[in-house]
Amino acid sequence: MVRAAVVRGCLAVGLVFCAGFLIDGTASAQSQSLTLENFQSKEADGFPMNWENESQRSESKGRDAYKVQTEDGVNFLAAKDAGQRIKKKKIDWDPKAFPVLTWRWRLHKTTTDTEPIAAVYASLDVDLMFIPVFTKYVWSATKPEGTLTEGGMFSGSEIVVQSGTKEVGQWFEERVNVYEDFKRIHKHEPAAKAWGISIISGPGVEIDFGSMVASTGR
Repeated sequence: MVRAAVVRGCLAVGLVFCAGFLIDGTASAQSQSLTLENFQSKEADGFPMNWENESQRSESKGRDAYKVQTEDGVNFLAAKDAGQRIKKKKIDWDPKAFPVLTWRWRLHKTTTDTEPIAAVYASLDVDLMFIPVFTKYVWSATKPEGTLTEGGMFSGSEIVVQSGTKEVGQWFEERVNVYEDFKRIHKHEPAAKAWGISIISGPGVEIDFGSMVASTGR
């Protein structure tokens, strides 16, 4: 699991290009990549196309909270006071072939008691009851980066990849090996095709999510 430095240039050139850089900014060998979501498509109300609310009880709130926006020609997902998760299922993604997941996010506002601030879920399998088995990569207000919290029967394991609220208004790029994390936590191989990805933004939080790309990591 590697956390990249702040990448403001990603706004202009796009995440797929930026994913080919190491922490020190030097170019690495170009890796093959698979765009899981770039927020290029949206519905009439701005809600991202092919996404759905995790809870049908608050459908209208979810649609109001998550909106696709554009800045400097680059699309991203803006979340405002969501407090609930949205998901994108049935992605044609082999996590063994493309194990490294990269995304960026930018915090604008949060409350003092929101924990976690936001999270990205990588669901790589389902259990015997067809419930998604996921790893939750979180932006925590208080927990240090690298903290691993084991999940229970109905909750996935949580890994902190970003911590604190000082760098408000800056884009951060995250890079995690979801395949290796899954094997390390669950002690078995994931399914041949990932179940999907999910996003959550906490109540009282304003945060943006950029493109999500899976790559070989080479």
